[in-house]
Parts: sequence; structure tokens; C-alpha cells
Amino acid sequence: MRRIALVLLAVSLALAGCTEKPGEKGKEGGRPEKVDGIPTSQGTHKQKLDVGTIGHREYLLHVPAKMADGKWEDGKPADPPALVIALHGGLANMSQMEKLTGFDKLSDEHGFLVAYPDGFMTTWNAGDCCGAAKIGHIDDVGFLGKLIDKVTGAGLADPKRVYVTGFSNGAGMAYRMACEKPGEIAAIGVVEGALVTKCDPGRPVSAMIFHGTADRNVPYDGGGNRDFNDGRPFPPVSEAVDFWRRVAGLPEPHERVKALSDGTSCESTGKSGRGVAVTFCKIDGGTHRWPDEAGAMLWNFFAAHPRT
Repeated sequence: MRRIALVLLAVSLALAGCTEKPGEKGKEGGRPEKVDGIPTSQGTHKQKLDVGTIGHREYLLHVPAKMADGKWEDGKPADPPALVIALHGGLANMSQMEKLTGFDKLSDEHGFLVAYPDGFMTTWNAGDCCGAAKIGHIDDVGFLGKLIDKVTGAGLADPKRVYVTGFSNGAGMAYRMACEKPGEIAAIGVVEGALVTKCDPGRPVSAMIFHGTADRNVPYDGGGNRDFNDGRPFPPVSEAVDFWRRVAGLPEPHERVKALSDGTSCESTGKSGRGVAVTFCKIDGGTHRWPDEAGAMLWNFFAAHPRT
């Protein structure tokens, strides 16, 4: 009897060895629980990323139902969605950015992935700003580049539809990503931020820029201090708008696009021969805040501007 029990145990162990581990591909054409360690079920998942230094970096990844329940082939989405990376402002975090932007709802409606990375001690090294990340020479470009490579390399996002947006310090980091990773970023969305890094992208990147005329943190016409230990003024927003238009070879704005409900006007140059566009939204009387309609407008802009 004991011998029979041992045989049955051996058979069970052998069968268990043939069973797919959690996270591996399930039935043919089905969705795995994870791909390269990344969860694929609907909802927001907290993730850790090894960046080759002591410790790790973290981000939230929101997976929409349209992706989770859509068609899968060989353990990957048959039609990989776009990826939007949303960067929080200084002295904030990834969870606050998730609540601020409304991107989760837009993600569920339109089927794109959203990643909310966490900065270093609530800050991003955007060049001449800000705080601990700048002082510590944190390689945030490297971190975000690894995040993009991780998600697109797993086949979970379309590498030609990767977009970076941010608020305040995070907006400055979005600029820096466009400056240093133009081959990976299709478009950026900048809300109340400044271009305070050396920038020679070598190729154009589409940009949608929001800025309030009454912003005292990052003044519309320039001014203030770039950081607590840097008294140089922020450049005016017009310099960044003009810079990205020049890189794309675009003329002065000639097309008025959908405005915010408060009457804020947005101007666009239209698309260049390479499909690149720059849109600037001037928020009359706007302060240092994320406009209620910015998320939806940014997604519409991103959706219209894949990387070519």
C-alpha cells in the first residue's frame, strides 16, 4: 500500500512539473497572468523595477479591461495598446498623480496603458531642477527608459505609441525625456512646467503644452527661482513652445483647436511633413494646477500623433 502511495506521489510531482507556472501562458491564445513579471489583469498594479543601483524604483501600472479582455496571441496582446507615462509634480507621488489626472478612466474608455512612476524623494531630475533628484544626480532618464523598454519589450505596449506627460517638476522631466529619448517618445504633454535642461534632440517630437498666465510657481513670462539652491529664473513658456516648433520646422500657429470649457484658447501649427505637431494652450488667469480637461485633451492629442 505504501509502495502504491509513493508511485502516486511521484506521478503527481511529475505532472506538477509539466504544469505551467503562474504568470506563464495559459491556454492557446489566452491571457497569461503576467508577462515578464508584469500583471495583465484589469486594474492598477504596483510594480518594482531594477535600475542597476542599490534598491529599486516603483511605478503604478493601470491595465484597462479592453486590453485584459481583448484578443491575445502567443501570450501577448494581438494589438498592443499605447503607453502613457504620467509624472507627478515635486513633493507629490505616483498615487497622487493617478488621482489628479483622471487617466485611469480615460484608459478604461480608450484602452491604453498608463504608468505612474515615483520620483526620487518626491522629485525628478529635470536638468536644473529639482531638489533631491537633481542634487543626487539621479538618472531619471535611465529609469524611465528602462520602464519603457520593460513594457514595450514584453509586447504589452506599442513602441511607436509611447507618450510622456507631467505636471510641474514632472512636466520638466517630460521635456527632458523628449530631449534625450526622442527616438522612443512619440509626443509629450507639459502642464505648468519649464524647459530647464540642455536640449538637442536631433529629431522632432510632438508636444502639447498648457500654462496658466497667473502661475506663480513657474511664471508664464519667466522668473522665480529654478530651485531652492538655484536663483536663476525659469525661462518663459514661449521659449519652449518656439523651441519645439523650430525643431519640427513648423511655422507660427495658424490653427485654433478645441478650447477648455472656461474659454482657454489653444493654438496649433498643424502637422509637419513627418506628422509632428505642437499645440499650446494659454490658460488666462490659470494658476499652478492641472486643468480639469487636460487629461482628455492630452489623450486626444497623443492618439493623433504616433511616432513615425
